[in-house]
Amino acid sequence: MKAMNPSREQRTNTPAVLPTASTTRARVGDRCAHRLLQGRQQVSQPGQRVSGPCEESVEQQAYIARFLLDCTAVPLLGHTFLRGMLPTRDAVRVMAGAADAVAPNALVAYGIPLVDDDDEPVTAPMALGWVRALVSSGPAFSDASVMGMSLVRVDTSAVEPAPPARADQVLRILRTLAWPAIETPPSPALCGFLFTGQDSLRLYIAVEEVGVIAADVRLTGALTALLAALPALVREEERWTTDESDPHCVHTIDLTAW
Repeated sequence: MKAMNPSREQRTNTPAVLPTASTTRARVGDRCAHRLLQGRQQVSQPGQRVSGPCEESVEQQAYIARFLLDCTAVPLLGHTFLRGMLPTRDAVRVMAGAADAVAPNALVAYGIPLVDDDDEPVTAPMALGWVRALVSSGPAFSDASVMGMSLVRVDTSAVEPAPPARADQVLRILRTLAWPAIETPPSPALCGFLFTGQDSLRLYIAVEEVGVIAADVRLTGALTALLAALPALVREEERWTTDESDPHCVHTIDLTAW
């Protein structure tokens, strides 16, 4: 499974689920790559808390999160599903596990840098391919952990990404027609999420001039009203608390009873 990474040209020509992968890569490269490279030597440690705004990576993380959403319902591989994606300043952590897994010891987090070995911003198809390749290799061993989950740091120079699946091609066609690409993510932007229970979800929302706010919500209830109010709710400072166990946000808010 271990192999040298394909050339940049080969990866660029790999079919993507989203038809805008190449344009997104260029756009993110222009806006974010320089800042990401400046911080490359300061790689986030497993428990290092995200502090302050992270504008240089929000757009890229929002793009990757949006791309991966279908893998919460369509398996990544076999019986393994996407169970979350957590943002850090220089990487995303993709959680994989069984379809209903929420316990930390039932999940594996794959840490994927936002800049690849060629000093180019990582695209969502590349991230998906790396995770699939590692899932296919069997149970992962790691002596690192985050939030109780085993954390595997992906070496993008040594792991060959898995090719797109047939379902990816189907989604590429349907998304092109039904869900056109957007130039910039909504504000505030969804840059991560995590299933925390059978009826609960933690949303990682990037709030301008504040940073990432983690909002805990229920999957049942008045979702239409909640989603409409969410952009305002995450900015209400009186709701902010701190979750010392979660280093991926600066504040948390509990909206499970909203």
